[in-house]
Amino acid sequence: MPKMKTKRGLAKRVKVTASGKLKHKKQNLRHILTKKTPKRKRQLRQHDIIAHADEKRLKALLND
Repeated sequence: MPKMKTKRGLAKRVKVTASGKLKHKKQNLRHILTKKTPKRKRQLRQHDIIAHADEKRLKALLND
């Protein structure tokens, strides 16, 4: 049986932390920024941890 391939689309969007959690860049910072408050835009620059409920499913796609 051949090895499973990593889903490259997900691999480009997600990084695995040292503790094994998945982190990703937050959405909504690409366009239509004039109506968003400076606080909201500043907070969107931070990376976010993927929810525990989704972690198992996404790790299977990464083959970790």
